[in-house]
Amino acid sequence: MLTVALPKGRIAKETLEIFGKIFGDEFIFDDRKLILDTPKFRFLLVRNQDVATYVYHQAADIGVVGLDTLEEQGLDVIRLLDLQKGVCKVSIGMKKGEKLDLNKPDLKVASKMVNITKRYFEERAVSVEIIKLYGSIELAPLIGLADMIVDIVETGTTMKQNGLEVVEDIMTSSTYLIANKNSYVSKKDEVLDIYEKIEKVIKS
Repeated sequence: MLTVALPKGRIAKETLEIFGKIFGDEFIFDDRKLILDTPKFRFLLVRNQDVATYVYHQAADIGVVGLDTLEEQGLDVIRLLDLQKGVCKVSIGMKKGEKLDLNKPDLKVASKMVNITKRYFEERAVSVEIIKLYGSIELAPLIGLADMIVDIVETGTTMKQNGLEVVEDIMTSSTYLIANKNSYVSKKDEVLDIYEKIEKVIKS
């Protein structure tokens, strides 16, 4: 049996639909339940930020999580397959009309994705102060807390509604099927079997 960690919400629903197509069955969590047991799989419903942690510590054999989360957390898991769902960008946003000037001294950047932000500016040899926020990040440039933000952008509507605009994209993200390294060895046949079946559905 494989244990599968899924992030709550749309991605879990879409992934379970893929499993449904593969096995000709319905995979649905009962109301408020966090575990779904089937003959071949045990599905766990967890927070998006926790999926890779469950997989890394082998509490789950495989999982589905956004590439942005994988890049931010840097946990040593196997990236098996790009599921091409939940596509979005990690972008820099500034007040409308402002330009990105990396030569400006004392730049301040607000983000919940501290590591991605740090890497981006380090690669450009730019010194910035990163301010970690957990939500309402768009506020930061509006009230002078930061010069810019680094955030997930799907349509850009939230930024626009708050008087910001995307000035540069850092990376494109989508959901990935990941595996625990030990599980990949000890349950290789099962892991590769589901990997191949999911890949077939995505490409069909």
